[in-house]
Amino acid sequence: MQFFNQLKLYIPLTALELNTFHQPIMELKSLHFGIEIQFVVICSKIGYMNHTPILRRTRTYLPDDFVIQSWETLKNFFEELLNREINSLQSLKIWLTNRSELETAISEEMGWRYIRMTCYTDNEAYREAFNYMITEIEPQIAPISNKLDEKILNSAYKNELNYSGDKILLRALETNYKIFREENISIFTEIQTLQQQYGAICGAMSVVINGQEITLQQAGVLLQSVDRHEREVTYKTINERRLKDKPQLDELYTKLISLRQQIAKNAGFDNFRDYMFVALGRYDYNAQDCFDFHAAIALEVKPLLNDFASSRKATLQLNTLRPWDLAVDPENKPPLKPFIDGEDLLEKTIKCFNKLDPFLAECLVIMKNMKHLDLESRKGKAPGGYNYPLDEIGIPFIFMNAAGTLQDTITMLHEGGHAVHSILTKPLALNSYRSLTSEIAELASMSMELISMAHWDVFFTDAETLKRAKKSHLEHVIETLPWVATIDKFQHWVYENPQHNLAERTQAWNQVHSEFACDLVDWSGLQEFKDNVWQKQLHLYEVPFYYIEYGIAQLGAIAVWKNCQENPQEGLKKYLEALKLGYTVSIKEVYATAGVKFDFSIEHIQDLMKFVKAELDKLD
Repeated sequence: MQFFNQLKLYIPLTALELNTFHQPIMELKSLHFGIEIQFVVICSKIGYMNHTPILRRTRTYLPDDFVIQSWETLKNFFEELLNREINSLQSLKIWLTNRSELETAISEEMGWRYIRMTCYTDNEAYREAFNYMITEIEPQIAPISNKLDEKILNSAYKNELNYSGDKILLRALETNYKIFREENISIFTEIQTLQQQYGAICGAMSVVINGQEITLQQAGVLLQSVDRHEREVTYKTINERRLKDKPQLDELYTKLISLRQQIAKNAGFDNFRDYMFVALGRYDYNAQDCFDFHAAIALEVKPLLNDFASSRKATLQLNTLRPWDLAVDPENKPPLKPFIDGEDLLEKTIKCFNKLDPFLAECLVIMKNMKHLDLESRKGKAPGGYNYPLDEIGIPFIFMNAAGTLQDTITMLHEGGHAVHSILTKPLALNSYRSLTSEIAELASMSMELISMAHWDVFFTDAETLKRAKKSHLEHVIETLPWVATIDKFQHWVYENPQHNLAERTQAWNQVHSEFACDLVDWSGLQEFKDNVWQKQLHLYEVPFYYIEYGIAQLGAIAVWKNCQENPQEGLKKYLEALKLGYTVSIKEVYATAGVKFDFSIEHIQDLMKFVKAELDKLD
């Protein structure tokens, strides 16, 4: 295989992406790594809903028709990279570009297999295809990837890389190399296989209400009913169904804890928590900072929950506030109906984004035209929601379980923020620049929830209903912070005490839950349900320690929203500029570019809560 010192990368851009560069030309060229990168417009029509599907990145290392079928189809490319001589800075840059292209193709293949599996958990072929990737291909990739990391770290030219994104990349490679252990490869494979069981178990959950079989997400809508008896019956039906799988989910979590602890031990760590702080690249904060965050939330935010609950109880004229009273409108009004179905949700979100900035709408239009969305809840579909970046084609996929609620609308706006972020980082040259930390990624999504509120009249045409929706969401924003603290602190306990038994786990859960939850809710006769609440949080099973980021990003998002309230045009501009950076600068620098602090001190949280409370008061 022949390599050249000069290389052109042809990266397709739509007209909408040209708008982000603010240059009215049909072709852009820039130098990166000393390589000419050419962005080629593939759609000449500029305008709402006029785009054709985007072409994937033109390959320069892999054959255009290359398809990942087995390790044998990949092996030669990894070995070529491993054996290739790097004899200059320029050859190092080209090597990095080639590796990025290979990893990008693998990432996208994994993405599609995961998407298909979660959309149809009962499809055996999709499940087998995903399993083949994690059991037969990924274990082969891991050891040679570690050798590729070592090759770069030992390169005499690595210190000549002066782009900020390369400094971030080298730091990540050093971390990965430090914690890599070949004996952990098979354990990771086993963990990934077990993690699938959570989605399959939850995806199979359904209940029969009023003679109709529905998913738990669909049943959850009935918790907003003005009929208190209906809410109570629904709540108990949902939780009794969850309890049927409690033993299975308890056993699954125990297995995962044991395997994760073994990974940590193999890598030289006392516990999995300490391992994950390194593995997640948490260079900007540590475990003590998380504990400080927990304390600040308990001190500054929990009292607001009690205020909300007290007001709710009085307005609903209840003697006791029960768990099934928390989702109904406080004034006992019928549930908000922001959309009819998945198609209506998407169209309204596009209109909302268009009012905020036409570029944002165009991102969703492209995804719609490419059928990169699966929005509605149905049996056999995994729980939750996500935006999955598809790195080679550059257009992500949104998955969620919409059932017609306000929270579904928030989820769509949230995942839409992730999608915009994915598209804005598409022009970045290397996959590592587009590999976002959670703190950065969630800033994009949680900010979108709040800044889009300026145009929620698309969902709620009546002024009073619009106020009601905004008030509900702002209260939810405040409620999010204690729940984040609850899940995060629980995880710290779980992995600091990996040998615990089920009784100790339940006791620890209830202790942590009581620290942050509203004190006014009466759980009498419902202790078994309360003991089991944590099992609905998929992050505990599938992405351990990915949760404090929601709290950190929520604080950042409130600050972004505050900026947009004070100066809409400037606030949005800073937000988008921050997203374009991907992970080419530190987390703190991304936040600073957005015009906000990376700060979760008591004083900062106090200031932000005052702002949100003031905005809530305006809606009364």
